[in-house]
Amino acid sequence: MNRKLMAAIGAVTLLGVTACGSDSGGGGSAVAAEDRDETLTVWLMGEADSTWPELVTEVNDTFAETYPGVTVNVQYQQWGDKTTKLDAALGGSEFPDVVELGNTETMTYILNGVLAEIDPEQYDNSDTWIGGLVDTCSFEGAMYCVPYYAGSRVAVYNADMFEAATGSAEFPQTEDELLEAMTALDEEFGEGQAYSPMYLAGRNWHAAMSYVVGYGGQIAEFDEDSGEWSGTLSTPEAQAGIQHYIDLVKEWNRGDQTKDEEDHALAMAQERAALIYGNGWEAGVVVHGAEGNPDLEGTIQVAGMPGPNGEPLPSFIGGSDLAIVEKSDVQDLAAEWIALFTSEESMEVLVGKDTLPNNTKQLEPLKENPTTAPMANAVPDAWFTPIAPGWSAVEQQSVLPNMLLEVLRGTPVEEATATADAAIDDLINNEA
Repeated sequence: MNRKLMAAIGAVTLLGVTACGSDSGGGGSAVAAEDRDETLTVWLMGEADSTWPELVTEVNDTFAETYPGVTVNVQYQQWGDKTTKLDAALGGSEFPDVVELGNTETMTYILNGVLAEIDPEQYDNSDTWIGGLVDTCSFEGAMYCVPYYAGSRVAVYNADMFEAATGSAEFPQTEDELLEAMTALDEEFGEGQAYSPMYLAGRNWHAAMSYVVGYGGQIAEFDEDSGEWSGTLSTPEAQAGIQHYIDLVKEWNRGDQTKDEEDHALAMAQERAALIYGNGWEAGVVVHGAEGNPDLEGTIQVAGMPGPNGEPLPSFIGGSDLAIVEKSDVQDLAAEWIALFTSEESMEVLVGKDTLPNNTKQLEPLKENPTTAPMANAVPDAWFTPIAPGWSAVEQQSVLPNMLLEVLRGTPVEEATATADAAIDDLINNEA
């Protein structure tokens, strides 16, 4: 991998040298590469540490061949408190130069002027970056982050359990067939015990909103005349999707139904669940994660999740982006490190981990691979959260998880969605 990575860094370094000659405040330096001695601080999320740590090591080693005096300080963050920590760091003098952002987080930081503009031409396959990721990095014709990887939700299931209960390891194609399989799993592994045929977390809003979209609803809509967003969870379509999801949670999740999806892979690793609905890469976490179960190697499979109306369940297009902090004094180094970490060869490492790359060129072959086809084929029809200035605040205040929790606790869906819409309306149009 070193030879190709060195070629990539060489190309980017030529661009970086040009920038170094300017006084534009972009963090450039006229010092020769081998004499640079700064520190480059990179914030990555925990998935990089648990799922592709070898890529981080290889990129850092290759980067060091050009910049032997530069210290790359990679710090791994957790989704639960990352934005709080980042906001605090940005207010002080010790902040990351490169930061990984979930694709629903980027717009707030773009609008607040936190992120430096990037030149897509410095990065591999930028002409085929997945559109849903490009949208999250774009504002008024400029780009402020680099797509890192895409994610789609799929059924992650224990094929041995399905075969024991139904006589077939194949995943059901329709929801009616799926519910029949759930009944069979109950009978085989103990109805009412600490075993969930389908472990859907009550506060998993990404999953719940897939059912909203499956029924023809949406979270919010933009009015061209007023130029504002408004919540639409009170529509009959959205309410039907939410109620359907809650019904599935209550019927098939025998654990703590008020949890979010953070530990659903653990439940499967402990063989307390036959099916979860999550990111495709979580199949690997079930087996190879820090709390995974290697004995399930070859048993944990992925498939498209059937929806409630005879169609595949629409998937949220998740994923992450990598951004350069505008305040950074080493923006040129940050750009070169990101270029290595998102190069075509680096994307192949992610593909090898059953993670979707950032571009359609490398995504297309995955549609023919049985292991990755369910994730790859979900991308074209995937849905995304509103690209609105205040969406990050909607997430930070847990509007959707709180709504789901209220319905689980007995609040009528009509009342809970009206409350959620009001909260969305108060937040979604406001720049943080």
